[in-house]
Amino acid sequence: MQLGRSIYIETYGCQMNMADTEVVLSIMRDAGYTRTNLLTQADIVLINTCAVRENAEQRVIGRLGDFYHYKKANPNVIIGILGCMVERIRKDLMESEDFVDIIVGPDEYRKLPALVEAAKKGEAVRLSRVEKYDDIVPLRTGNLSAWIAIMRGCDNFCTYCVVPFTRGRERSRSQTNILKEIEALRNQNFKEVTLLGQNVNSYWDGTHDFSDLLSSIVDLNRNLRIRFMTSHPQDMSDKLIATIALRSNICKYVHLPVQSGSDRILKLMNRKYSVKYYLNLVHKIREAIPEISLSTDIITGFPTETEDDHKQTMDLLQAVGYDGAYTFKYSPRKRTKAWSMSDDVPDEVKNRRLDEIINIQRSISLHRNRKMIGQIMKVLVEGASKKSNVDLCGRTDTNKMVIFPKNGNVAGDYINVRIERANSATLFGTQVHVFNQSPVLTTRES
Repeated sequence: MQLGRSIYIETYGCQMNMADTEVVLSIMRDAGYTRTNLLTQADIVLINTCAVRENAEQRVIGRLGDFYHYKKANPNVIIGILGCMVERIRKDLMESEDFVDIIVGPDEYRKLPALVEAAKKGEAVRLSRVEKYDDIVPLRTGNLSAWIAIMRGCDNFCTYCVVPFTRGRERSRSQTNILKEIEALRNQNFKEVTLLGQNVNSYWDGTHDFSDLLSSIVDLNRNLRIRFMTSHPQDMSDKLIATIALRSNICKYVHLPVQSGSDRILKLMNRKYSVKYYLNLVHKIREAIPEISLSTDIITGFPTETEDDHKQTMDLLQAVGYDGAYTFKYSPRKRTKAWSMSDDVPDEVKNRRLDEIINIQRSISLHRNRKMIGQIMKVLVEGASKKSNVDLCGRTDTNKMVIFPKNGNVAGDYINVRIERANSATLFGTQVHVFNQSPVLTTRES
């Protein structure tokens, strides 16, 4: 490892941040830097931040305290803060974290090598611009599943969300370059890819929409499992539903954030759909894809949310019957429209409502998972189980986590597992042998 050329990076937040970290590592590798997983070996220390949830920001602020002490003991180490949090509170960071050498937003990573060299000369760097990274192939941190950011930014301006302010307006990568990246993954024997965007459904490169992109990826590599997130309900078109239904290696799993079951709250959130529209959409998806697995996001305690609004959200959970849900307490974010609304739901009420939502969703998930008992499911082996030395874990096409005995299998294998028991989060089973079946199910596709 060259002196002064080792880089350590920590990543907080969403899958998009994980994909961004791989972009950063690729840029820095091409500039002659080598990644280290040990902070104590690093010459450059970077923290890739998230601003969507207050909890993520607080974790980063706490971690910066550790970096401050590390910098004091190692004055020549370059410390950098990257990502969405930078765009949201850049001025505060510049004033309060004077030990930080580099502060760059999510569209500035291409300049990082030059910024690091400038920082070595004692020049503090704080920049901002707009970027797509369309020509950069990320440095993958695994060899089984890969993230591909197909677009950046968002045009929806939900009143609680900082993304349009931290990542900018929507811009899509070209289908041509995305397909080049997919082809490289095929040559490296990757088994699965997740396409990322704040709203992948609105992908448009000037010629191709998201359905076109999915079909082109399938045509290029029919043995690659394709996942995507996140979908906005208003852009879930009939064409996209048909594409998912008919293309067998597009995973039968859709993350479809609803956020609230109250039309009044949805309007305040600027979500641009009604509960009736959402439920009709779910019906349409399940009619076209009976085996589909659905998950969602729920925000509880949004400004002015009443007990009746909360009950409507609970009713929606029951009506849809999600396989899983990501649930959050509302936290005000500066620069958003909701920031100016009164955060009038007491924290203890938010906590109680959140617990009620979690409990009802846990019971729904348990019910849906128990319906899997006795079925044989195709599983992509991901690795060792976290809780057992004799078991492996893997994921189904519908994004269900499955635990099963090792039986000589390794990460990357496709196996068939008969489900024998289930809890609300996980399926458990035993491998069975099914002959004349390809690695990716092909029951619907000619």
